Amino acid sequence: MSLIGQRVTVLGSGVAGLAVARALALRGARVTVLEQADAVRDVGAGLQISPNGAVVLKALGLGDALEAASVRAQAVALCDGLTGEVVTRLEVARLRPEQGYHFVHRADLIGLLLKGAEEAGVELRFLSHAASVSLDGMRPVLMLETGHEEAGLLIGADGLHSVARAALNGASAPFFTRQVAWRGLIAGDGGPDLAEVHMGPGRHLVSYPLRGGALRNIVAVEERPTWVEEGWSLRDDPMDLRLAFEGFSPRVRGWLDQVEDVWLWGLFRHEVARVWQKALPEGGVAILGDAAHPTLPFLAQGACMALEDAWVLAASLAGTDGLAAGLAAYEAARKPRCTRIVAAATANAKAYHLSGPLRGLAHLGLKLGGALAPGLALSRFDWLYGADVTKG
Repeated sequence: MSLIGQRVTVLGSGVAGLAVARALALRGARVTVLEQADAVRDVGAGLQISPNGAVVLKALGLGDALEAASVRAQAVALCDGLTGEVVTRLEVARLRPEQGYHFVHRADLIGLLLKGAEEAGVELRFLSHAASVSLDGMRPVLMLETGHEEAGLLIGADGLHSVARAALNGASAPFFTRQVAWRGLIAGDGGPDLAEVHMGPGRHLVSYPLRGGALRNIVAVEERPTWVEEGWSLRDDPMDLRLAFEGFSPRVRGWLDQVEDVWLWGLFRHEVARVWQKALPEGGVAILGDAAHPTLPFLAQGACMALEDAWVLAASLAGTDGLAAGLAAYEAARKPRCTRIVAAATANAKAYHLSGPLRGLAHLGLKLGGALAPGLALSRFDWLYGADVTKG
């Protein structure tokens, strides 16, 4: 179907919302993004953009902007958190050099996507909070604080608590994974351009450089039975973080001694949405990103899945006959892959937190594998990093 002149309303101005807005606008759609805040905020910490996400940004015409805003990763080092010893090293720079594996501040990624959306003619409307969505009529209807508003094509990029997802699937209850995570930033230390995963019994810590090495991103995860509020806005005492990792190596403790501001959030699992889209007589609705497939952060694919979703949704709509066919093609293309990624991320959490004899055996296996077949561990992720959704 032709997207020229097609009216599209996008809920949310995060990675998914801004990426799909640009993707559709570049194909001629008239896109409006509704954001409940009064501005796009400079918030968040680090993100990893692996080659499968980088290729989408390149196809959207934002490849140079990504290169300027990010640090190109050389490797991912899996380390024994207690001793600091490198267990194995994944040479991600060799994956697909023309695309790259990138570390980028979330605010910088949002900034380049926002500029890209605006340059493509996307309209942003702030202070536009959608309390709910109705799919009972000819078109989707948004219940805004200012009144009801019809949409032609409605795209829910409104995150974990998506009203678009609820309209398609009904209410859903997330469950606590018995894991919490801290995130923080410290000054850069001139270290190498790699991500370090420091693994320990019941906990792990990930760190990598941002903004040309001026900053170091830290995400630390601990298993605990305590129920913690879901979200990103709970401040914590840095001493709690230090105490949780007091048995780790001097390198890790040295980073944590520098943390002044730290945020804590509980890690909750939401099931992958059962229904991703619906065509109506005169419109339709689709969800993407966290609204469709919330994931745990242990494979660093949240942003990349959102970017892939955005491209595939726009391409499916443009490449099929009619809105219903395009929406169905999008769901069929994305649901199996995203379900597999979410499952792999969940499995990684267990691998990082091993204890006792099993931990020693697992580390020995990684060491031997890295020595005997250096590319084998990384090749296990060819299905993930090697995918290029822009090629159809």
